[in-house]
Amino acid sequence: MAASQLSLLPYSVGGVDTPKPKSSSIHFSHSPFPLAPSCFQQSRRSKSLQVSASISVSNPQVRTGPDDLVSSILSKVMQTDGGVLLKDEEHKDVAEVAQELQKYCVSEPVKCPLIFGDWDVVYCSRPTSPGGGYRSALGRLFFKTNQMIQVVEAPDIVRNKVCFSLFGFLNGEVSLKGKLTALDGEWIQVVFEAPELKVGSLEVQYGGQSEVKLRITYVDDKIRLGVGSRGSLFVFKRI
Repeated sequence: MAASQLSLLPYSVGGVDTPKPKSSSIHFSHSPFPLAPSCFQQSRRSKSLQVSASISVSNPQVRTGPDDLVSSILSKVMQTDGGVLLKDEEHKDVAEVAQELQKYCVSEPVKCPLIFGDWDVVYCSRPTSPGGGYRSALGRLFFKTNQMIQVVEAPDIVRNKVCFSLFGFLNGEVSLKGKLTALDGEWIQVVFEAPELKVGSLEVQYGGQSEVKLRITYVDDKIRLGVGSRGSLFVFKRI
């Protein structure tokens, strides 16, 4: 199985349907990102009165803020097996809320220290994208996904892991380690090493390197949103 299929970040090779990032890469130094004050201002913003989590942002009579939208998008994607259980109309609802949240994204989110941490991959608009073949219709017959995790460590390390149970009783995981590079204020690129598969006492590394790119469209102290080259929307929830 190709290593790129296992990546939790979108923007794998081919089918680019979003503007290409700037060609001049910005490589991280050995120190963390410079702190972005607006990033902390957003996270410390006073909590407004919460409305129903199922709020419809398409209704012009309803005023929403980022806190309301975060609650709304989480209510739509949690307990959906990463989006597998959602119908087309429900995917559209998620995309609509994500579009609204982009308006509240900090400037140059790549420089925001809130991108670091442990993240649960709770949704993808193309549910088979995270985990590749393990998450395909056929793969799900044998591999029950327990958790999809992404860890972003300062200054430039990304670790992806898909935890599963084989035939419902044999636990295993597929993990990848990658180096992160900032392409501009919104786009990042991650080059992953070959994935490692662990099932029971068996450990094996297979395949080769893979490369993915992601545009960060929103980040705060609760969630992070990203969009890949083929338009796949990802929702990450902080663990």
